[in-house]
Amino acid sequence: MYLTKLWGELFFGPRVTEPASAFLSARDAEFENVGKELGETVKKLYGGRSLRIRAVDGGSTNAEEIELTAIGNAYYDIDRFGLSFVASPRHADMLFVTGPVTRNLERAVKTTYEAAPHPCIVVAVGDGACTGGIWKDSYAVVGPVESVIPVHIKIPGDPPSPTDILRGVLHAIREAAGSKRF
Repeated sequence: MYLTKLWGELFFGPRVTEPASAFLSARDAEFENVGKELGETVKKLYGGRSLRIRAVDGGSTNAEEIELTAIGNAYYDIDRFGLSFVASPRHADMLFVTGPVTRNLERAVKTTYEAAPHPCIVVAVGDGACTGGIWKDSYAVVGPVESVIPVHIKIPGDPPSPTDILRGVLHAIREAAGSKRF
C-alpha cells in the first residue's frame, strides 16, 4: 500500500524541478554559444559526422585531463555539439596532448601521433603542453609538445576552462578549413 502511494506521488505528483534557464550563469551561456557555433562548423565541414578526439597525456599533473573529462560529462556534454572522444588514435581527427612531454612518455606521444590518420590536428592543452610550464628545464622533461610532434593550436591555461578548450577547438577547425595544410 505504501509503495503504491509512493510510486503514484513520484510519477503523477507535481514537478518540483526548475527550468534549465534558472541555473544558467554567464559562464554557462558563453559555453553554450561557443558550443553551438562549433557544432554548426563541425556539421558543415565534416558533413554531419562528429569530430573525433583522442586525448594523450604527455606527463601532465592530471588537471587538464580532469577538464577534458568534465567537457565530456553530462553537465557540459560536448557530444551534442558533434564532438566525441575515442579510445584509439586510428579513429581520431584531432589529438589533444596534455602536459610537458617527459622522457618516459616521449615515445608514446610519437607513436600515438604516427598511428593517427593524417591529416590530424594536434592541440596542445595547458601551459605544460604549450611551453613546458614550470618543468621546462627539468632533467626528466623533453620539452613542450612541439619539440616532439608538430602542434597546430595551443590552448594555454593551468588548466584551461572547458569554454577555453571549446574556443581552441573552434579556432583549430577554422584554421584547418582555411588552410588545407593539415
